Amino acid sequence: MIHRVLRLSILLSIPFFATPFSMLRAQTALSQPIYLWPNGAPGALGNSETDKPRMYAFLPKKRSTSASILVIPGGGYRGVTLGWEGFQVAEWLNQQGMPAFVLDYRINPNHYPAEIDDGRRAMRLIRAHAAEYGIDPARLGVWGFSAGGHLASSLGTHCEDVTTSATNVPPNSDPADQLSCKPAFMVLAYPVIAMEGPIVHTGSRDNLFGPNPDPKLLHEYSNQLAVTADTPPTFLFATTNDPTVPVENSLEFYRALIRAHVPAEMHLFDYSDHGCGLCGSILPLRVWPSLLRTWLIDHSYLPPDAPPAPAPEPNWPGWPKGFTGPGQP
Repeated sequence: MIHRVLRLSILLSIPFFATPFSMLRAQTALSQPIYLWPNGAPGALGNSETDKPRMYAFLPKKRSTSASILVIPGGGYRGVTLGWEGFQVAEWLNQQGMPAFVLDYRINPNHYPAEIDDGRRAMRLIRAHAAEYGIDPARLGVWGFSAGGHLASSLGTHCEDVTTSATNVPPNSDPADQLSCKPAFMVLAYPVIAMEGPIVHTGSRDNLFGPNPDPKLLHEYSNQLAVTADTPPTFLFATTNDPTVPVENSLEFYRALIRAHVPAEMHLFDYSDHGCGLCGSILPLRVWPSLLRTWLIDHSYLPPDAPPAPAPEPNWPGWPKGFTGPGQP
């Protein structure tokens, strides 16, 4: 489905004179970081906080569903927008009764396969502790923004491919690494998809693969080419005049899903924006989370009587004050 609205030339921006109450509540409720590899990540460049990928669990007090989502913020593989594309999104899900996990993954100067391995490990750890979190491991989805959308779509297209170039099951791994890292469904917001060709986002490509990448890897991780009938159902959102990541990334992935007969829904807005998260301050775009909520209900990941979604609000800071981690700019 393609949703179009008239372009609005002036954005509504609301400055942060005070920290929103929902942000204070979310940060207060945060558990300690869950380190993906407590004894050291494979291929770590050192032993500082930037070498320790982690995730944060957001577990609502009152559940409406056994489904859950791993949220992967964007940042071009050179940063992680942990605030408005991570914690704020998890809070949005929590208020509707859905558990969420936010990934803070390694970035440049780390290169492939570190970022992909971090995503895989997070999915496997969540499933390994599903009973503890009170979720159904078979109903774990992924929601990625921008470069996080590339990482998310890599989980949806490469996790069961034993020929993939990344370390799918690291040697001497713990039992969690024997579990599947494939999501049950995907939400891709203005995603990076291609790693080669005219629609590539060169910044994400260069940060992920470094200088002089192997052309075979670039082809392999142009994820529109890796879609099969087993790719998870997918919801896509983008703007047609995205000034950063060409909208053709979303279009090509959507076309591949349709050709493979994978359930897919896409909402394109006739607007120019990239990186707005839930887009609460942009009038033409702020409706997109409600379209996602309907999709989640239609696919039985949220019940029809789930608590209502919170009202649109301005974006939280990109990196929350007081936090450290591998994705910190």
